[in-house]
Amino acid sequence: MMVKHNAANERIKRDYFHYLKEAKRRSEASIDATAKALRRFEDATRAKDFKRFHREQAVAFKNGLAEQANARTGDRLSWSTIQTTVRELRGFFVWLAGQPGYKAKLRYDDADYFNLSEKELSVARAKREKRVPTLEQMHHVLASMPVASDQDGRSRALIAFAMLTGARADALASFKLKHVDLARCAVVQDARDVRTKFSKTFTTWFFPVGGDALVIVTDWIGWLRRERQWGDDDPLFPATAMALGDEGGFIAAGLSRNGWSTTQPIRDAFKSGCAAADLPYFNPHSLRDMLARLGERLCDTPEAFKAWSQNLGHNDVMTTLTSYGFVQPHRQAELIKGLGQRQTGGFADALADAEMGDLIAALAKKQGIGPARM
Repeated sequence: MMVKHNAANERIKRDYFHYLKEAKRRSEASIDATAKALRRFEDATRAKDFKRFHREQAVAFKNGLAEQANARTGDRLSWSTIQTTVRELRGFFVWLAGQPGYKAKLRYDDADYFNLSEKELSVARAKREKRVPTLEQMHHVLASMPVASDQDGRSRALIAFAMLTGARADALASFKLKHVDLARCAVVQDARDVRTKFSKTFTTWFFPVGGDALVIVTDWIGWLRRERQWGDDDPLFPATAMALGDEGGFIAAGLSRNGWSTTQPIRDAFKSGCAAADLPYFNPHSLRDMLARLGERLCDTPEAFKAWSQNLGHNDVMTTLTSYGFVQPHRQAELIKGLGQRQTGGFADALADAEMGDLIAALAKKQGIGPARM
């Protein structure tokens, strides 16, 4: 049964979204997540006025989340989704308790009833193995993709460029030709034009992925500039032009001079590329994990890995290690066995141990873990 909107709730939610955007500088995607959490809560309470909020509503809603189904997949909500939902609701009701007209109705500590238990938080935060391609698999994708049309060439160049840069999907959708410097093998992720995370501007030098990726991207840019006579302000990956077909419907008609406004065409390109290579679907973001793992193998000093991390757009190398640095089980076994066979006592080994110790100590400090007590 469709739940009706509550006009008073809608007004105060609009104020909260404005607060998140202007005061907290939250992104549109982040605010959308907050709106979705509030919508779930209102569905459960049948849009009851927020002024009538009671802690028992929070308890009942929280307990019912585990039984809810994901609207897209039909599966039960994941614990990470549940954690995000209750976190956003707690933040909203803490803010709401300080607003005129609500101060006398709500208590700040009522919002604490949205908290999960330690056990539930542990499940929600647990690291799970991601589906991440190997570099060889992505080269196989490039080799398997068709090149019969302009759209095919764009999709192939898109995946090659993602391999070279590790750029996020939103950035890939908004790059212009002027952002790519082939002479320096670099791309400037300029937040004035490019939809980067946290509106951050930084330069990425092409990662050493080998194969045909650089040739494919170079040929694509050359084709756009020479054959299409496009300039710096034209999109690197243009949207598909649509035209009226003979039977009255719209059909693809080459490339337009507009960029993509969403990331769905990028995911579609990855899906078709993986299908052509007879591989499972690897989403665009998984290439960042692939590159992080490649860096762990190639970088032989902390300084080199720091440079690799910055190339992914991370200020802190610990972000790369903790968010993308999961070691696959088979590789974990190889490393542990290799450490057992390593000869110790040499200066090079001692230096490597010291540098790794510095990294571990920094990670421990980041996580708030003090030195062990004897």
